[in-house]
Amino acid sequence: MHEFFSRQFLGNSIRDYTVMLAILLFILAIRRLLSKWLAALFFNFIRKWATLLHRKDLVDLLLRPLEYFLVLSVFLLTVNHFHFPQEFNFVLYRGESEEGVEHVFTLQQFLSLLFSIAFSISVTWILLRLVDFISLVLQQKHQASRDKTDEQFVIFFKDFFKAILLVLGCIWMIRLLFGASLVEKLVAGLGIGAAALALAAKESIENLIGSFIIFFDKPFQVGDAVKVNGYQGEVEKIGLRSTRIRTVEKTYVTVPNKQMVDSIVDNLSLRTQRRVELRLELDSETPADKILAVLKRMRGSLVTDERVNEGFQVNLQEFTKDTYVIQVIYLTMILDTAPFLALREEVNMYIIRALEKEGVKLPATKTVVIDHSA
Repeated sequence: MHEFFSRQFLGNSIRDYTVMLAILLFILAIRRLLSKWLAALFFNFIRKWATLLHRKDLVDLLLRPLEYFLVLSVFLLTVNHFHFPQEFNFVLYRGESEEGVEHVFTLQQFLSLLFSIAFSISVTWILLRLVDFISLVLQQKHQASRDKTDEQFVIFFKDFFKAILLVLGCIWMIRLLFGASLVEKLVAGLGIGAAALALAAKESIENLIGSFIIFFDKPFQVGDAVKVNGYQGEVEKIGLRSTRIRTVEKTYVTVPNKQMVDSIVDNLSLRTQRRVELRLELDSETPADKILAVLKRMRGSLVTDERVNEGFQVNLQEFTKDTYVIQVIYLTMILDTAPFLALREEVNMYIIRALEKEGVKLPATKTVVIDHSA
């Protein structure tokens, strides 16, 4: 048996292959359990900063990337002790530099590069999930305090830091694929090509700057109802490039942040009152005493309604040869849509009852009621 395991196959003993296979099978069998244990261990370390979250929240985020990382790490550690079979070490590329130095790229180098890229991806994956967890911790804290500004901060910088990690990951991939010299040349070339790069990415940079302006100036927040560029709806997300708005028609509008900064934005959520303006056109044959009685009844109804603010206006605004125009303007502290619509309905009923009690009828051929409400 000892002689069998000592036999050489492709430059390595059968014992080495057996040990490697046993280790890989073992880590594959316990990878989920070990990943959960590592995630739980890390959660216990940061528990005092994540009091509003449970261990399962972190485990769910880190489980898959940790499994991938553990299996890959163990595989690389075991393979590192093996001698690569020279029979399979084919030359994939052979070239010569300008200085006359010959460059050879073999299968062993290719596999080593492939494993390095896979390992880098696993580390980046774990870091991205950690950013997700940190943002989740901060979101839970800010939800408890009901501070929308801080919640917006978390969403914004979560995307920002993930973008930074991805950029750094791409730079590292370039370094692995093409060497550190290319990265140094790219960094050195940024000074020369900065103007061209800035011109090519002008809109993207403007939108990124716009996102910072929105965050620090705070003209609106996530959850606010806004009007901008002819669209009205609720802000659902403020990203690095654009702001997403769910319109009143339930469509999903994406507006570049530069436009959100440059345009006139009406933040409906910050209004303190809602205003209603009604213009009611009556027939010019309506007697004056009837009009005065209707105006008196309207004023009396609005005075008794506590939801209507003081200072409302009910008057005969103007008249023409065909119509008398009654104008009704009032303000209310009710901001929610459903109660506001209920109030408008009741005020309209006040007007209808006043007309009925005084026997004033709207002309059958021409009836104009203009309603301006905000």
